[in-house]
Amino acid sequence: MQYDFDQIVDRTGTYACKLEALPEGAPADAMPLWVADMDFPCAQPIIKALHDRIDRKIFGYTMYESDQVSQAILGWYKKQFDWDVSQEDVFFSPGVVPALAFLIRFLTQEGDGIIIQRPVYHPFTNKILSSGRKIVNNPLIYQDGAYTVDFEDLERCFADPTAKGLLLCSPHNPVGRVWTPEELRKMVELAKKYGKWIISDEIHSDLVRKGVVHTPLLKLAPEYADHIVVCTAPSKTFNLAGMQLSNIVIPNKEWQKQWSALINDQFSVGDANPFALAAVVAAYTQCDDWLEQVKDYIDGNLQYIRDFVARELPKAKMSDPQGTYLAWIDFNGYVQDPKKLEDLMHNTARLAFDEGYIFGEEGSCFERINAATPRANIEECMRRIKAAIDTL
Repeated sequence: MQYDFDQIVDRTGTYACKLEALPEGAPADAMPLWVADMDFPCAQPIIKALHDRIDRKIFGYTMYESDQVSQAILGWYKKQFDWDVSQEDVFFSPGVVPALAFLIRFLTQEGDGIIIQRPVYHPFTNKILSSGRKIVNNPLIYQDGAYTVDFEDLERCFADPTAKGLLLCSPHNPVGRVWTPEELRKMVELAKKYGKWIISDEIHSDLVRKGVVHTPLLKLAPEYADHIVVCTAPSKTFNLAGMQLSNIVIPNKEWQKQWSALINDQFSVGDANPFALAAVVAAYTQCDDWLEQVKDYIDGNLQYIRDFVARELPKAKMSDPQGTYLAWIDFNGYVQDPKKLEDLMHNTARLAFDEGYIFGEEGSCFERINAATPRANIEECMRRIKAAIDTL
């Protein structure tokens, strides 16, 4: 069917974090383009599956480890990435961020170092520090609006005896890079050289631009599978973040036992809710047309932002978003104080973004803008940014 992504859906009264938990300092009337969920209605097969599930009238305990759910997940990996995964290697988590916290807990000890590549998704930092571990930063190289990996520095990080592994963001949030097979291979080779693990957060893997290919890390390096975990989810892809379901691929049999002991025996958070299971099966088996259409629409939104920045904000730089639905814009050409930029966006433009500095000091005076919203919102957002910058 044909979907209408120009439709403005009223999310008030739905307890939406995007509206009701605005970043600190943002005015109540700010346009919310911060947290990474979509403002688009879910695909019709998902909505029908949820209605059908409600009509069954009983919402007791449900099993993630079922053939129908597993076949949907494994079929999606095969269809999207030509990636063959064993059913026994896929584990439920209530989210990718909780999964990172669980993995950090049993793969490291307090005081250990974990490598991240800033500017990077800020929960990486939060989960590392809140667990008593330390950051080992491998900053991305930023030049002329483009980002690459500093492999010389990455080797230094892997050589650090306190660093136990790398939290990899692939595709990278917020800068939008989709790592090439060559780049991923270099990362794996360095991890091998120093005997370190890699946890690859691939939650945005389905959301790449036309002509761009995402490579699952475990598909690329099956020979190093015992040292790799890949975290995936339907949440970004199909706007199902609130369903609290992620799929974590853990080939290492000892790590599987430790995972089960932690999330099932210790914390008892290993069960998926009935609506999440109905939604994920529908998403992975019936919603290809919706995904292709939403990707085209997001591509158009991102191109609109890129063209607007080039035409109206020539001192700003937008990174090339090869993946994700996030625009990452450098405003250092206009403002060098990140708090001044934040105040400008909040109180002059009446906009709520994820401020660049929360992703590390490398993001100072950048803004992360969620482009998964109707075009009218993107147009209004960019007009407000231009008007606010013009006041400087």
